[in-house]
Amino acid sequence: MKNPNILIIGAGINGLVAANYLQRSGCHVTMIERAERVGGACVSEVATIDGVSESYALGASVLGLMQDFVFAETGLANRLRTFVPEHPKFIYFPGDPEPTWIYREPQRLDRELADKWGEKGDVNAFRADEAKVVRFLQDGYVNATPPSLDDAKSVLGETLTKLWISGSAKNLLDHYFTSERSKMYMAMTVTESGPVSLSDSYSAFTLPLMDSGSIFGGYYGFVKGGIWQITGELGRINAELGVKTHLSSKVVAVDTDENTVIFEKAGREESLDFDYLVVGTDPLTATRLIGNAEQIRKTEGQRFRGSSGKLNLMFKNPVRWKTGSRASDSDAAFRFIFSVSNLDEYEKATLKVLDTNVDYAPGFMQIYCEGAAMRHLEHAEPFDRLAVFFKNLSLGEQGDDLSEVETQVRETLFEYIENPQDCIWTRLLTPKDLQQLFHFPGGNLDHTMLTGGQTFFDRTYADDPATNFYLFGGHDNVYVCGSGTYPCGSVAGTPGYMCAQQLLRSARPG
Repeated sequence: MKNPNILIIGAGINGLVAANYLQRSGCHVTMIERAERVGGACVSEVATIDGVSESYALGASVLGLMQDFVFAETGLANRLRTFVPEHPKFIYFPGDPEPTWIYREPQRLDRELADKWGEKGDVNAFRADEAKVVRFLQDGYVNATPPSLDDAKSVLGETLTKLWISGSAKNLLDHYFTSERSKMYMAMTVTESGPVSLSDSYSAFTLPLMDSGSIFGGYYGFVKGGIWQITGELGRINAELGVKTHLSSKVVAVDTDENTVIFEKAGREESLDFDYLVVGTDPLTATRLIGNAEQIRKTEGQRFRGSSGKLNLMFKNPVRWKTGSRASDSDAAFRFIFSVSNLDEYEKATLKVLDTNVDYAPGFMQIYCEGAAMRHLEHAEPFDRLAVFFKNLSLGEQGDDLSEVETQVRETLFEYIENPQDCIWTRLLTPKDLQQLFHFPGGNLDHTMLTGGQTFFDRTYADDPATNFYLFGGHDNVYVCGSGTYPCGSVAGTPGYMCAQQLLRSARPG
């Protein structure tokens, strides 16, 4: 059997990972990317301040959901250095004189939550049960087998499956925790990307899913030079392997009868033939390229709404936090700032931005100390930088039009910093900005909202997903593995790996 020609549309992280595995398996891989560089939403931008230039993450900022074997097998582990803060996370609630520390060790975390938040539930049981679900998910990743409810029940049992997968986040959190603050902290994962109610069926599943990256044991970390080094380096590795990439190329038409793609490059139309087509874009773009009217209608009906904003900041001197510790990595620890005090306020703020008349409903902020992480990686930069992801923004306005929102976010953040006067540059990105930058439907940077009707087993576009989950419709040689496909975003590459494995099984049965 001849080695198949694989054509991949989209050179984001999933397309790049799929190309790597397919090329190394003997396929001939060609990629088409509409941008002038590979990377998708994992790319950098440059800020020039007083004549000095500094790169920052335009989209994704931290690495967490990638699998350790993907990082190793693609060759990335030999090219890149990473850093994970081991210091406990700092959690700030309104009115608290000191932050709560989120320890990795369940026993210490149990004591901390009991002392600070009056938690009387069972933190140990929560972590132990979550670990069982995470192992189940990771086994599926390795074997390139998306889970089904039947699989979950056979491995986890009825109780855990109902609690952690098909149930609501509210029921899950009520089962293990008594404190409102414990529940709010855990609920951040559920609402991170979009305005999802904690009472929605299947909303519980987001918690183990977002902790299922194995590269850092379920934690999130940094890459020397910036997260965009992941996609840039993988593009270089793929080129060395023989992958051909057409940049600044817009797909004009896909003919699945003739197995041909027509694309425009430098004002000229070109065509490429394929044996297999992999679409590494968001599902709406993929469906509009290759779907029929019914498939387009169904995909357009999915909930893609994002409600996370991102504020990038540069400081002329290292940020000095008002609270911390003497540990060497205290300056790089993750910090979370809540603007609400109870779960009811949290839920209202989460859903309020569904009203298009509301630009911003303060909920919480996640602070990534990227500059400090670079110092720990011995990577010298001219400025210190922070990336602040925050909730909740509507899809209505761009960052340039929301100066009052930027001011509000800055003021909230600066309450915790001793040297706010050293901040010399900021850029606010809203869901609408992200939509226009990365062509994501609804401005959702991370993933489709995991709620009833579009949870993990619904995030397929195959007519027969039990046979081949990543196929598109009834085609036997067209696959989809971009943003929004199972399992998730966060610079994972896991959908690309799983898609490649399923394609190879189909191309070379037995």
